Amino acid sequence: MAPTLTQQIQTRAHQLGFELVGITPAEQSQTIQRYRQWIENGYAGKMGYLEKHLSLKADPRQLLTSAKSVISLAMNYYTLDTPNALASDPGRGQISRYAWGDDYHNVIRERLLHLIEFIKHTAESELKSRVCVDTAPLLEREYAQKAGLGWIGKNTNVIHWRSGSWYFLAEVLVSVRLESKTEPLRGSCGTCTRCIEACPTDAIVEPNLLDSRLCISYLTIELKESIPKELRPKMGNLIFGCDICQEVCPWNSKATPTTEPAFQPRDGNLAPGLLSLIGMTQREFSRRFKGSPIKRAKRRGFLRNVLVAIGNWRARDAIPALKNALDDDEPLIRSHAAWALGQIGGETAKQILRTRLTLESERDVIAEIQAALLCAVGTTS
Repeated sequence: MAPTLTQQIQTRAHQLGFELVGITPAEQSQTIQRYRQWIENGYAGKMGYLEKHLSLKADPRQLLTSAKSVISLAMNYYTLDTPNALASDPGRGQISRYAWGDDYHNVIRERLLHLIEFIKHTAESELKSRVCVDTAPLLEREYAQKAGLGWIGKNTNVIHWRSGSWYFLAEVLVSVRLESKTEPLRGSCGTCTRCIEACPTDAIVEPNLLDSRLCISYLTIELKESIPKELRPKMGNLIFGCDICQEVCPWNSKATPTTEPAFQPRDGNLAPGLLSLIGMTQREFSRRFKGSPIKRAKRRGFLRNVLVAIGNWRARDAIPALKNALDDDEPLIRSHAAWALGQIGGETAKQILRTRLTLESERDVIAEIQAALLCAVGTTS
């Protein structure tokens, strides 16, 4: 018996590197009201684009009028664990695993376009389609769960019973009606609350409910302004994203490494030394992170994160680099350099801050310097 179009699509998707594949009808979202309430409660923080695109997320047919099916796919990005010697060193910055390699948007979009070409040549009708890779206004976790890719865990990630949650999600909307038979979901979080307990900032306010304003991934990537002072000490040495809620998840003990070369760690992305990052010029930043997810934070945001990590490290060896950062053209960098000096303290740090205070003209930076001096009052040397 010849395989159905759905079976052929699933086979081709696996060949293209997608480990999980499922298909559902292109129907109105069943969770849009909860999502709308989440935004109204302020949990989206400064991500105004989420509210702007809210109406589009109510139905995938807002993105493709002729859509009849949603192909949900997941690509594994689990590579290796950071060696203990690097993971435990506070003088090294920790980058979220998904950003160790190349930008997944580019990698996955290319594969999805290959999949569409396959469907066009295989389907017996004219095809209209749209690919969605993370940035499209689609409630992708809802459709992934419907398609049987996994359940939405207490940390809000999609978890598969056999292989965990180290997955990039993607979708293809197509104008053909495909068979959408799925097996009942297997597995659950049960009574486990490890992710909730492990979150340093208590961002998971209750099971399946995340307050982005407290999430370290949001703070280090999406937030474009100053990081709230009360959250800085809780960030440790996390300089781009956070994997804690996935690292502690028992289901991820079943994860197997990906064979995708694009997701392997680039040189320098596996726990880089903090002091090796702080002096980067714009040109150096652009060259180093070309084709990397890290470019999303931009130089000013990334170095802001690095400065917070240096402040939490509190090593006096960092003082000369922080002094240089106080002369940076970017006020956001200067303000967080001042905070880091205040955390380190000591007479040398205080003198650097006092000198900069006489030169600084930006109100926010002045306030940070003054606060840093007060913080450093009780320290000597």
